[in-house]
Amino acid sequence: MKAIICTKYGSPDVLELQIVEKPVPKDNELLVKVRASTVTSGDCRVRGFRCPPAYWIPMRLVLGIRKPRKPILGVELAGEVEAAGKAVKRFGPGDRIFALSGMRFGAHAEYVCLPEDGVVAAMPANATFEEAAALPFGGTSAIHFLKKGRIQSGHKVLVYGASGAVGTAAVQLARCYGAEVTGVCSAANAELVKSLGADRVIDYAREDITERGDRYDIVFDAVGKLPKAKGKAALATDGKFVSVEGQGVARELAQDLIFLKELMEAGKFKAVIDRRYPLEQIREAHRYVEQGRKKGNVVIAVDA
Repeated sequence: MKAIICTKYGSPDVLELQIVEKPVPKDNELLVKVRASTVTSGDCRVRGFRCPPAYWIPMRLVLGIRKPRKPILGVELAGEVEAAGKAVKRFGPGDRIFALSGMRFGAHAEYVCLPEDGVVAAMPANATFEEAAALPFGGTSAIHFLKKGRIQSGHKVLVYGASGAVGTAAVQLARCYGAEVTGVCSAANAELVKSLGADRVIDYAREDITERGDRYDIVFDAVGKLPKAKGKAALATDGKFVSVEGQGVARELAQDLIFLKELMEAGKFKAVIDRRYPLEQIREAHRYVEQGRKKGNVVIAVDA
């Protein structure tokens, strides 16, 4: 099968298209024919091995000393079940699924094996493979951190970095939870964020959120670029500051995928896709994501 191999840590040039052996599912696994995946900021961090100096040694031990131990990157995907292990009960050949592979990685390939009890769910009935692949990472991350902020109906929520993969999901989800949403992004992305349900949008280049006088029940830094002190200064009494940076890894749960599926089928949530690249152009996708200006998700068409 075709797969993108991360040959060592470094620039996007370390990524190579190679022919590798097709995986064989274990008794509890699904063999999935990948139709679409994404390139996330996390993929770029792993490829370039970018982490705080204090975590350098433990992260090398986890990911691999000189190169990734799991050389096929990619953590979210949508595709079709081609085969299932003999112990699998919930899925069968032909089922259309979307999933997060987590630290197993492997989504940047024509096939991947996933455990049946992993973060896997049936695709939304009204989604294309590309749309379904763009849901899991941003959606489950946003659910995790909004719940960590103890979101409730009527809350005032500020989403900093509202136009990224996590931010676009957070704006939509906060509205679904019944919150009043303020999005912070560049002026160029303001209309997109409004279209997703934000009640108001702040241009981070022209306004300081602490100088407006507004106070929020949740300030959610969806990109890890808002200083903690500034975020906390914009909180109401008993408000919560949550961030994708330095507050742990978001829990990935199959039930959250099912929740996203139901919202999308009800017309309350949509995938935001900025650009699409074929698998063969994944280096270009990494270069674009590294610029830090993507709107929503960058999708990889693995098998049309």
